[in-house]
Order: sequence, then C-alpha cells, then structure tokens
Amino acid sequence: MNAFRRLCIAVITVFLLLTVFLNLFLMGAKDRNEGIYRVEAKRLADEIAETGKYDLKNYPHITGVAGADDGGLYTSDEHYLIIEASGTLYRVEYTVGNGQHGIVAVNCVLGVLFLLLIGLLYYIRRYIIVPFGRLNDVPKELARGNLAVPIPEEKSRFFGRFTWGVNLLRESIEESRKKEITMQRDKKLLLLSLSHDIKTPLSAIKLNAKALSKGLYKDEEKRRAAALRINTRADEIERFVNEITKAASEDFMSFEVTHGEAFLSDIITRIEARYAPQLAMTGTEFVIQKYDNCILSCDSDRLAECLQNLIENAIKYGDGRRIEINFDQMDGCELITVFNTGCTLEAKELPQIFESFHRGNNADRVSGNGLGLFICKRLMSLMGGEVYADIRDECFCITLVVKMA
Repeated sequence: MNAFRRLCIAVITVFLLLTVFLNLFLMGAKDRNEGIYRVEAKRLADEIAETGKYDLKNYPHITGVAGADDGGLYTSDEHYLIIEASGTLYRVEYTVGNGQHGIVAVNCVLGVLFLLLIGLLYYIRRYIIVPFGRLNDVPKELARGNLAVPIPEEKSRFFGRFTWGVNLLRESIEESRKKEITMQRDKKLLLLSLSHDIKTPLSAIKLNAKALSKGLYKDEEKRRAAALRINTRADEIERFVNEITKAASEDFMSFEVTHGEAFLSDIITRIEARYAPQLAMTGTEFVIQKYDNCILSCDSDRLAECLQNLIENAIKYGDGRRIEINFDQMDGCELITVFNTGCTLEAKELPQIFESFHRGNNADRVSGNGLGLFICKRLMSLMGGEVYADIRDECFCITLVVKMA
C-alpha cells in the first residue's frame, strides 16, 4: 500500500511538472506569434517608401492600411499601430493571434486529464490494490497448513474468480488431508491386525521347531506331522506377508476421472499450442502426423494430462532431435503414439516402467520421481483405455489406447 501511495505521488508530481513546462512553452510561443505583426508592419513601411504602393497579400497578419489623408488616423475598432513611410503616417490594422485562448483550452484539457488520472488511481487502489492486500497472507497461511484462514469474498471482477479458486484450492487441500489421514489410519490398523494374526502361526512354528530340535518326537510319523504343521503355519505367514505387501503397494494417490466425450482435434490442438513453441526454441523437431478427427470416450483434461506426461518424458529422456505423435485406429479405439529419438532404456526394463517410483537406468542424470507413467496407466485404466511401451530402432514409443465414442 505504501509503495502504491509513493507511486501515486510520483505520477501526480510528474504530471504537474509537465503541465507547468507546457504552459511556459505555450506562453513563449504566444509572445513570439504576436510579435509577427510588428515585423510585417516594418516590411510594409519599407515597401511603401521604396515603391509608393503595397500589396496586403504579402502580409497575412495585416488586415488594413489607412493614410493620414483618409481622416480618423487614430480612430479604429481594430488593433492598429502607426507607421511612417516617406514622411507620411499610416494606420496599420492587424489581427491578434488566439494564443491566449489556446493556452486556456490546453489547460482545460490537462485539467480533465488530471481528474481522470486521479479517478483512475483511486479506482486501482479501491478495486485492485486494497482487495489484493487483503489476500496477501492467504498463500502463506495455506503453505503453513492453516486451512481455516479467512478468505474475504470479493465481488470485484478482478478478484472474484481468484478468491473463488483459492477457496476451491483450500477445500481440495482439506479433502486430500482427510483422505490421507483416513488412508494412514486404515493402513496402520491393517498392519496392526496382520501383525497380531502372524503371532499365532509363528508361535506354532516355534513350538514345533523346538520339539523337533529336542527330539521329543521319537516316531517318524509324528516328526513328519510336525514338519507339515510348520509348513502350514509358514504358508499362513506368507499369506499375511502378501497382504502386508499388497497394502503397502496400494495406490497412495487418488484419481478422479469424469467420463465424457471429446474431439481428438481439441486435445491435439491443446498439446500443440503448449509444446510447439517450447520445442522450436530448443531446436527439437516436433511432428504431429495427420489424423482422422473422431470423438473419443474419455476425460479430455485427463487424456491431455497423459499426453503431457509422455511428451515431458520425451523431452527429458530423449536426445532432443525429434519428437513425433502418430495416430492409428483399431477395434473401435484410437491409438495415439508418442515417439522420441535417443532411447537408452533397456528392453528388459519395459515391464517395470509403469510401476510407481520406478526409474530406469537412463534416469541417473535427470531429476524426477518416477510417477509420470504410473499416473498415465492409472488414468487410462480409469477411462477404460490402456497404455503400453516399446522400443523400435533406438526410439522409445509409448501408445495410449483410447476408446472411440
């Protein structure tokens, strides 16, 4: 707010200084213009003295000339001055420039502009600066985890949608936090329950193993039965361990997909508008092959997100020479394939690239978290589609299979 106040003072000061400078300039120009008639009167006197006659066409500021013989030399309703030529007095009438009126008009215009400037600064302060000042602390409080920070409602067209969006962001963060707490609680309860269930077969295993080690079973049949009981209990523990592993590897991210329909051209246009300028600046050849426009059964935003993840991977892990998008149709599905040159991924790693947090052997020098392809697979699965990867001629190819409407 203080910075805006200083800016207002500086703008008003500059405007007033310019006004003063312009007035001084106009007043000087007025004085110069109004002195022209004297120059013309002197030239007129010289012309009369030399030729005995004159032509008023050569003197635009002089409107009339009267001699002493005409009578009333000093009587006229016009502005005039008296000159002498060849011993005779003449009354030279002239027009006065409207410089004063021009200065008044310019100052009126400047006054209106000054009022408009004051009104504009006041409008900016009231409808932009002050509302924005009330929102200054909101991002910081949200970053600290204070989701109860009050967000003032703004009816201003500049911040109305912004405050509405911030409120949606807060609600989304709060909902995500609740889901995370619920998920952590459920997993903790599950792990505690499974840990408790493991104790029973584990105790049985220890008991039978201890009996066998001490030779308590003299009969071969009893020893075999004890070994079978150990094996059965070990199978139970293995089942519990599998459940723990499954619980630990369950989705840690929630995905929401809104099923609908979208034209393929709309999605590709969004991708081209986003990446074509960026890749052109880096010198990467970006090619989008021809395709038959069709209606896809999908969530357009999520499908665009999948394509963005694929192109981001192509940018990070390719050699920067060429990225290409190809299209094909098969069994009522649209196949969208993203190619990039310079693939260094080993073919044996292809089955693992869609796992969460998995990063290939070509990712050592590239920052990332190994979630891009995992997210793609989950989103495509929720949309009823599929995604698969391949390596062809040292090019990494990944294809999205999208159902057509």
